[in-house]
Amino acid sequence: MSFEVPDELRYLESHEWTTVDEETVRFGISDFAQDELGDVVFVELPEAGDELAAGEAFGVVESIKAVSDVYAPVAGEVVDVNEDLFERPELLNEDPYGDGWLVEVAPAGDADFDDLLDAGAYEDQIA
Repeated sequence: MSFEVPDELRYLESHEWTTVDEETVRFGISDFAQDELGDVVFVELPEAGDELAAGEAFGVVESIKAVSDVYAPVAGEVVDVNEDLFERPELLNEDPYGDGWLVEVAPAGDADFDDLLDAGAYEDQIA
């Protein structure tokens, strides 16, 4: 099976993605992750103003198969939360890189995108 892995994003081995920007970055879960989880039925996310640490769990995605923590690709302060997911968690399955994003974060000054996987390395991991 082939999964969508956009080249412009960076990835964690735990299947989260992030945009790379110095002002705000978006986090979500990969196409591979949503497929592995199955139908998502519930999402728990932090609130705006919460501080996230790189590599630490910041929320929960619950599906009919499993409950999984989601991890922050970089450190920073949450500036926006995708509240549509509270009413329509299936957006994670339908559009994981678009309408199914999780949070937007103002990255900390020392945010390190170099430690994240590029699309090629992530594709190798899920192959």
